[in-house]
Amino acid sequence: MKGNIMVFEETGKRLTSEEREIPALRSGEVLIKNLYTTICGSDLHTFAGLRKEKTPTVLGHEIVGRIVAIDKNHPGIDMAGNTLAIGDLVTWAIFCSAPQENWLSKGMPQKSEDLFKYGHAQITTEDVFHGGLSEYCMLKEHTCILKVPDDLPLPIAATINCALATVAGAIRLAGPLEGKNILITGLGLLGNIAAAMSKVAGAKEIIAVDVITDRLEGSRAFGAGFAYSSLEEANLREILANHKIDIVFDMSGSPDAIELGIESLGIGGIAVWAGAVFKTRKIGIDAEQVIRKLITIKGLHNYNFGDLQYALNFIAEQHQHFPFSTVVSKEFPLEEAQEAFEYAMQHRPLRVGIKLNP
Repeated sequence: MKGNIMVFEETGKRLTSEEREIPALRSGEVLIKNLYTTICGSDLHTFAGLRKEKTPTVLGHEIVGRIVAIDKNHPGIDMAGNTLAIGDLVTWAIFCSAPQENWLSKGMPQKSEDLFKYGHAQITTEDVFHGGLSEYCMLKEHTCILKVPDDLPLPIAATINCALATVAGAIRLAGPLEGKNILITGLGLLGNIAAAMSKVAGAKEIIAVDVITDRLEGSRAFGAGFAYSSLEEANLREILANHKIDIVFDMSGSPDAIELGIESLGIGGIAVWAGAVFKTRKIGIDAEQVIRKLITIKGLHNYNFGDLQYALNFIAEQHQHFPFSTVVSKEFPLEEAQEAFEYAMQHRPLRVGIKLNP
């Protein structure tokens, strides 16, 4: 059996289509027929040269698909204990490694040694089908898999194992949100998910800030009660101070936004940073204010297995209560992946979709 892949070699060079032979399953592996991939911000960073990966590679890690084959040595169940069968719709963690108790006990399996990451790995003779810009994906042994409800729309389901799970991790780090005033900086998909999750968690006020004014109204639909442009509000710091912020989620990675968030926190405030996954300038923090205001700063990279489960549960229950159906602004077939990336770079929508295997 063969499958098509779209190969990324370097910034400025077009993605190229290749047909490759699908290898036999190795011990514990599962073969997936990819149905839908959404282009994540980190994919765009790699495409644009802001992030370096070993190449050639198959980009795309926000993927949903159906099981085609299961090796006999696989336990045959997902992380929640559900029986897995051929034809099941599934999502999976973007990383895998052999279980390592020291990292599992810390709740940080994403930092295990010898980590393999889907959509980021180099194409080799043995490993080809490991990204979303491909008709198939070979899930390695020890990959965390979860069954997905069949009634969940594919464009939404594709975002579970990155955007949704990452925000779930940020919510976990922030602690209880009920009755709290929340500031969210950066209103891409992660920022909007953070608003929705904060709303469901019982936050008192949700304040959203972005430099892109077109995104402000959309954030209100996802749960934000207040939305401000950081470029147009001359007295933004005063406005935020009046909101008495308890928790700030930075989903932008912008040093200016990160600094704004820290300055806006009240006494005992918590800052969770999840957006700065690419090189930027160093940020400036007033250490005295951090100390006097008893501020806690937490960083998040990817997520743990519990976060992935939370993400699935959340979106299965809440996707009709928020406009998640509007997240993907345009779809492309696999063979037009180059055009999909160019569209995403030019228009900066929340997500662009790659529809595979009709």
